[in-house]
Amino acid sequence: MFLLRSLPILLVLALWIYAFIDCLNTPESQVRGLPKVVWVLVILLFGEVLVGPIAWLAAGKHRRPVTGGGGSTPAEWHRNHSSSKWIAPDDNPEFIRSLKEENKKDEALLKDWEADLRRREEELRRQQEGAQDGPASGPEDTPPAAKE
Repeated sequence: MFLLRSLPILLVLALWIYAFIDCLNTPESQVRGLPKVVWVLVILLFGEVLVGPIAWLAAGKHRRPVTGGGGSTPAEWHRNHSSSKWIAPDDNPEFIRSLKEENKKDEALLKDWEADLRRREEELRRQQEGAQDGPASGPEDTPPAAKE
């Protein structure tokens, strides 16, 4: 029972919101009759009585008829206008091959980095072992001179 009473209100609200968003998303070049800002105000001010949204839908925007040749959905348009026979990148064997080549390059780069890291760790290990085991070579390591 509550749904039947609120249905007209929900329909008016839905039309109001649709017209408002449609007006905001319409480029200025496709707006007819009044400036876009005025249309937004008309929709907002006269939305409760449906005058604003209906006026916008009837007279505020240039509407083009749907042409059958170009495809009415994005997928149909893409199929009709695509220069390639591949729809998704993973359908294209050249794309898959390029991914494999990039993967080989990345693996080689990673191996180089790992080898460089091992080399640096080995150098640090030698320096630390040399500092612990080696003779005193610097001025910091020499004992102070004996006083007479």
